Amino acid sequence: MLDGDPRLPIYLRLRDELAGKIAAQEWRAGEAIPSESDLAGRYGVAVGTLRKTLDLLVAEGQLERAQGKGTFVRRARFDSSLFRFFRFQNQAGERRIPQGRVLGTEVTVLPAAVADRLRLPAGTRAIHLDRLRLMDGVPLLAESIWLPFDRFQALAGLRPDEFGDLLYPLYEERCGQTIASAEETLTAETVGPDHARMLGLKPGAPVMVIERLAFSFDHQPIEWRRSRGPADQFLYTATIR
Repeated sequence: MLDGDPRLPIYLRLRDELAGKIAAQEWRAGEAIPSESDLAGRYGVAVGTLRKTLDLLVAEGQLERAQGKGTFVRRARFDSSLFRFFRFQNQAGERRIPQGRVLGTEVTVLPAAVADRLRLPAGTRAIHLDRLRLMDGVPLLAESIWLPFDRFQALAGLRPDEFGDLLYPLYEERCGQTIASAEETLTAETVGPDHARMLGLKPGAPVMVIERLAFSFDHQPIEWRRSRGPADQFLYTATIR
């Protein structure tokens, strides 16, 4: 029997049931879910109804299908979004994911503005990371990252060199927290002394700023970051039809 409002169509109640399993990480990002016949039998629904539910979860970005392999919990790929904004290329002109280097970590209280973005009360404890993204040793992005302490406390004891290049796999491995989606806002500003020093720029130089609010599968905001990069490395391309 399915929970939920009995007035809703079965495929929507089943959607809520399966989305709950994804949010609870009973099915983890990148893993295949049970077959359609298995799920249809488990919930006592027609295969056509089950497929309608899966179609909805695919459209919502929670699942993805691989031809001949099955249906998987979607693992979001966020580093590729940076290529929409910055020219991340090595000296040979090859596009590459920049190296990540955590410069420092601290456990502190969320600033009021960040707490508001993360929908948390003022005074909530958090982990703050200062991070550089580099290409061939040249700084490209300076990042300030805020994480709620209660979800990410396992990171508090890590040395900066233990974070590695990619943070989201680390969130999953150490904290059981999966980033499912994000909102990004792009602005411009002149760089202050601290970030100018990190990026090797003159204070007052123009930089582009990407603010990202990242969400878990249950639609809770769990990471806020601000990334600054040199304006002369900025490139935005869009196709309009």
